[in-house]
Amino acid sequence: MSHINVTINGRQFRMACEEGQEARLLKLAESLETRIQGLRGKFGEIGDARLTVMAALTVCDELLDAEQRIRNLEQELNTLRDVRVAAADRAKSTQIAVAKALNSAADRIEKTTQVLNRTIGGGVAIG
Repeated sequence: MSHINVTINGRQFRMACEEGQEARLLKLAESLETRIQGLRGKFGEIGDARLTVMAALTVCDELLDAEQRIRNLEQELNTLRDVRVAAADRAKSTQIAVAKALNSAADRIEKTTQVLNRTIGGGVAIG
C-alpha cells in the first residue's frame, strides 16, 4: 500500500492507494480540484462543503451520462451483431441456392449434350 498527499479544495489529504496507482490518484485529485476551482470561479465563495458537494454531483452526473452512453452502445453493438448473424445466414442461404441452381443448370446442360450426341450419332452418315 502506498501513501501520497493530494490537494483538494486547497487542503492537503494523505491518501492510500495500491502500488503503481499513485499517478492515477494524483490525476483524479487534480481533476476534482479543477472542478472545484471552476465552480468557485462561477459561483464565488459559497462554502467549502457546498463546493465539494457540487463538484461531486457534477462528477456523478457525468458518470451517469457515461453509463447511459455505454448501455446504449452495448445495445447498438448487440443489434449490429444480430444483423451480422442474420446477414451471414442470408448469405449462406443465397450461396446454397446459387450452388443448387448452378448444379441444376449443369445437369440440364449435360443431359442436353447427351441428347444431342445421340441425335447426331444416330443420324444418317454422309459420305
